[in-house]
Amino acid sequence: MNQVSPRALLIRGMLAGLLAGAAAFLVAYLIGESKVDAAIAIEEAAAHGHDHGEAAPVSRALQSTAGLGTGVLLYGVALGGIAALVFAFALGRIGRFSPRATAALTTGALFVTVTLVPFFKYPANPPAVGDPETAGRRTALYLLMIALSVLLAAGAVILGRRLAPVLGNWNASVAGGGAFVAAVTLAYVFLPGINEVPADFPAGLIWQFRLVSLAIQATLWATFGLVFGALAERLLVPAAAAREAGGKAVQPTG
Repeated sequence: MNQVSPRALLIRGMLAGLLAGAAAFLVAYLIGESKVDAAIAIEEAAAHGHDHGEAAPVSRALQSTAGLGTGVLLYGVALGGIAALVFAFALGRIGRFSPRATAALTTGALFVTVTLVPFFKYPANPPAVGDPETAGRRTALYLLMIALSVLLAAGAVILGRRLAPVLGNWNASVAGGGAFVAAVTLAYVFLPGINEVPADFPAGLIWQFRLVSLAIQATLWATFGLVFGALAERLLVPAAAAREAGGKAVQPTG
């Protein structure tokens, strides 16, 4: 493979993140905004018509288009850059995998640690769910869960690498994965839970909103993994066949 600087991978990661953000925006707009509108309607109905004359600082139409698109695209670019740096560190250190396979493995690991593990402890909720006074605490707990998940995953990888010479790669990987699951389970048990869903809020809408949230994240990470894997492969793997073809083309004929 060619030797390249992390900067080249970072640029491609941010580009892949931009494209992934665009795909996630389409999913969010097409199937997510209807759930947000339904939750907002419930919230407004519960207010019994108070403050009708007070206009919102930003219209709902602008929030669901330009606001949503800007936020998701910036989020995709940021995650893409971080994921590219993780890829640069992991390449060649987690096994003799191709750049495309390494991109798939690192993207899958980041999806699990950054999205799935925190989500199952502190799932996303639609508008009208949650006490505004506890927003800071809920955000802090969610970020803490992300940090713990990432640190525990890194610890599981280190454990697996140290056990590999003794147990073999497969058994060491199973041991590291088991240790990660056990540590995450303990974190779930000891971190405080949050349940601020109103008793009269439709349970179906909550689960639809949460499933859409997962679909948006899955689209983001899957698109990033596919696009960045292809870009990294083109950057890191020399096109031997193309060079051979070019060399044959200039060879003199008898």
